[in-house]
Amino acid sequence: MQGIYTEKEIYGDALSAQKACTAQFNLAANECTHEDVRQTMMKILNQEHEIQKSVFDNMHAAGFYPTPAAEDKKVQDAKQKFCQSAK
Repeated sequence: MQGIYTEKEIYGDALSAQKACTAQFNLAANECTHEDVRQTMMKILNQEHEIQKSVFDNMHAAGFYPTPAAEDKKVQDAKQKFCQSAK
């Protein structure tokens, strides 16, 4: 019997779960008043971001999440826009 879900669906579900997880740990870290707890939340948040990146990298390598290369002009425009807003 074949699986119910495709590999692409499983990866997509894992990526969605990681995005939700990082959002919740980010919220928890933002609302901590005790510094030790906040640092723990930040450590977990970083670990969850690493897991999210790993899932994305696997999806990308398998061709499930293609990302076209950015045009040089668009990259330069974005840099200029964000550099101006940071001043």
